[in-house]
Amino acid sequence: MASIGKIVRRTFLFGGVAIAGGVAFGVWQINKDAPNPLRPAEGETALNPFVLIDGAGVTLIAPRAEMGQGTRTTWAALLAEELDIAWEDIRVIHGPAAKAYYNHAMMGEGLPNKGYDASAFQQALGETMGSLGKLFDMQVTGGSTAMKDGYERMRVAGATAREMLKAAAANRLGVAPETLGTEDGHVIAADGTRIPYTDLAAEAAGIAPPNVILREPDQWRYLGRSLPRVDMVEKSTGTAQFAVDTRLPGMKFAALRMSPKRGGMRSFDGFDAGRMPGVERVIDMGDGVAVVASNTWLAQQAVDAIPIEWEDAPYPAQTDAMFAAIEAAFDTEPNSTMRDDGDVTDLPGGATELSASYKLPFLAHATMEPMNATAWITPEGLRVWAGNQAPTFVRDACAAEAGLSPDQVEVITPYMGGGFGRRGEMDFAVLATRVAKAIPGTPIQLTWSREEDMTHDFYRPAALARMRGAVADGQAVMLDAQVAAPSVARQALGRWIGFAPGGPDKVTVEGLFNQPYAIPNYRARGYLADLDVPIGFWRSVGNSINGFVHESFIDEMAHAAGADPLDFRFQLAKTEWRPAADCLDAVREMSGWTGSTPEGVGRGVAMCYSFGTPVAMVIEVRDEGGLIRMTDAWIACDVGVALDPSIIEAQMVGGMVYGLSAAISEEITFEDGMVQQLNFPDYEALRMPQMPAVVVRTLETNPHLGGVGEPGTPPAAPALANAIFDLTGQRLRELPLSKSVDFYA
Repeated sequence: MASIGKIVRRTFLFGGVAIAGGVAFGVWQINKDAPNPLRPAEGETALNPFVLIDGAGVTLIAPRAEMGQGTRTTWAALLAEELDIAWEDIRVIHGPAAKAYYNHAMMGEGLPNKGYDASAFQQALGETMGSLGKLFDMQVTGGSTAMKDGYERMRVAGATAREMLKAAAANRLGVAPETLGTEDGHVIAADGTRIPYTDLAAEAAGIAPPNVILREPDQWRYLGRSLPRVDMVEKSTGTAQFAVDTRLPGMKFAALRMSPKRGGMRSFDGFDAGRMPGVERVIDMGDGVAVVASNTWLAQQAVDAIPIEWEDAPYPAQTDAMFAAIEAAFDTEPNSTMRDDGDVTDLPGGATELSASYKLPFLAHATMEPMNATAWITPEGLRVWAGNQAPTFVRDACAAEAGLSPDQVEVITPYMGGGFGRRGEMDFAVLATRVAKAIPGTPIQLTWSREEDMTHDFYRPAALARMRGAVADGQAVMLDAQVAAPSVARQALGRWIGFAPGGPDKVTVEGLFNQPYAIPNYRARGYLADLDVPIGFWRSVGNSINGFVHESFIDEMAHAAGADPLDFRFQLAKTEWRPAADCLDAVREMSGWTGSTPEGVGRGVAMCYSFGTPVAMVIEVRDEGGLIRMTDAWIACDVGVALDPSIIEAQMVGGMVYGLSAAISEEITFEDGMVQQLNFPDYEALRMPQMPAVVVRTLETNPHLGGVGEPGTPPAAPALANAIFDLTGQRLRELPLSKSVDFYA
């Protein structure tokens, strides 16, 4: 596979991308095309941003980041399916920061519908809204949108390039294009003449992109199959290059300590640290200190030795006070009422009412690769090497820090050791740029310690929920849901694009208002807490909060109705949206669900719809000497089109593990304005002996392509909590669950 680093060193230029001896192909026409960032060398022509054909073959310039979710593999398959080239022969590199790589699918997700009930008009409106991504330079990997964004886009790019190459061959041979075929990177004439794409690229560049008809699924060779991951060999042999692996001539290494209270710095004394062996510079960062040294270890030892006096936090100093601020939001007017079906105050006679409250903590992202970036300022501009989920935002933020125009900044995006939304922020790259400003001409790699990473996250917000429901004749007849939390969307969008739109905050109530259950009286309200704790997008965002709340309470309603918890859900889903019901039916069959469990065994079920995908999950637990041990899990999802079954399975399992880690033991707490959890001993992820055996089934009845990276997370916590109730009879309404029960480790 081609290396972006090698291409950068060989041919990329500041202010654009120079492709020496290559031709770029591709088309994606929505209103006016975004400018093509690919700048070919003299005598070459770039048509569009995605496909490069040069003497070495075909390279896919991928606009979405690879952070373990398999994006590069499936995007290559989408392209190969129409381009008629062997999938394994496509090289994949991440593209530069550019408007052309905007995420078309992400903007359409903001429409105020439930998703599963979107009409044809709303679907079309979402497509139209997608073009707004160009206006905001939304080159973002997130929201489980990579395949939604690329599903048609990459196939069109491949088909267009194929037809242009055929037209070039037809001109050369003096035959009609329709008499030609394509196979394995060649155009083939009726007489058997085979012309490789590499020989036709320059001629094809001058041909107008034609309209194309995409192939039907029954003609696919790669899509729908489990393919080897394009990054598998690199990651298995230790040769994959992550941002932290960046090494450049003359590089120096930096470590930092920023205010643990996020409130600034009163004073510091760097005199002694500046005299330590290997230390080259102590830098005042404004609200913290950095040390530049000959290696990262020396820099970290030196910065840790600096006495610093910090300003107070701009938010409540204690966790309890933060929750009091969240609780107070319920006394304000709701920010949103995204669902208001029927009348939650008018109940049928004989209905049984119930209510419950839920509490969820702040959470960190805790990526395995801590935050880091390398910045290099030269007279020509700035280069930044950073694993990131938003290259255009990183480019613009670093340009502002360096006092440069964005076209003087180049962002190189290597593999990421985990993202989960954290690498959608720009702070780690901006701080590296700030250090590099102090030593122009020298590449500086800034690596955060785990402690710095944990205490300077943009956390999943804490939340409180109040649920009220009613059942009659074994059915749910009313659900009145309220959730209060600080707004992730307003904080994050303020950092990304400089302003936060007003109106209903969909993210706060996602997973609460849009669940496919036919409850006749169904209301969901969201309240925004006035709290300045730094928060951000976390894998599945609001769904991670509301999935636990909603599916825990649905379980309580099922038991109040005297109904089987799985069948209770199935009856609610089957008339509202069949794909959700089918997922429940699938886990019923997979797990052998009977509604009863033997002594010492508990089973719980949950079904959450998020990012266009319904996911049903059953978890089985056992009592082992008074400890809760998970033994088995069954997952059924409906993604509409299973582009790569093995990647879907991996993402469902990985999402579940991420959700179970948070459910069992993870929380962020504050004391004197500072985060108390500093490293993995304080913030434990799921351990290997705790992992249940997992079976995944992927369905394809969903009428629209659903997301994959995040939908496995929301049902994990409620399925586990419901299983514990089945085992012990104890309802757990606060996370993490380890506050109430002990788990096998």
